[in-house]
Amino acid sequence: MNIQIKPLTIETLDDYLWFFDNMVFDENPDWSACYCFSFHFTGSKEEWQKEKNRQSVIDFVKEGKMTGYLAYLNNRPVGWCNTNDRNQYQRLLKYYDLVNPNEDKICSIVCFLIHPEYRRQGIAQQILNQISSDYSSQNYKYIEAYPGKGDFSCEGHYRGPLQLYHKNNFTIIKEYDDYYVMRKKL
Repeated sequence: MNIQIKPLTIETLDDYLWFFDNMVFDENPDWSACYCFSFHFTGSKEEWQKEKNRQSVIDFVKEGKMTGYLAYLNNRPVGWCNTNDRNQYQRLLKYYDLVNPNEDKICSIVCFLIHPEYRRQGIAQQILNQISSDYSSQNYKYIEAYPGKGDFSCEGHYRGPLQLYHKNNFTIIKEYDDYYVMRKKL
């Protein structure tokens, strides 16, 4: 497969929205309201609405507050990874027990979504390679991820599968009942 990895920017925003509007969530329709906004959101259940989340993502991308990478096959997005400076994720900062929460220059990976037809074909690995390259050139100290614990379906590994991080020299630095905090030094 000839996969291209592109950052989420104003120029790729329409592709991102198309991906969320059309390509994912057949297997988990309850997630369709997210638009990968959940780690930026700290509001109430009543405020969590699909159209509001979609518009918030548009605003965040335009303001440079939401970043990540799209994976393309034949000019169509087939995968996504939500990654950003850890300090940009309000939910992560508020609800997760982070290691050295005041430490700067940490890139966090909070979500991987690969279309079901393209899973287990190395797309997440290609995205992770791009993240490592880009964030190391921006003088980030670590990449951090929060994979869930337990046996999940593919879509249940939306924070990235544990074996992907192990394979790429991430180490577990903290363990909780339902997730790990893993890091890779850049």
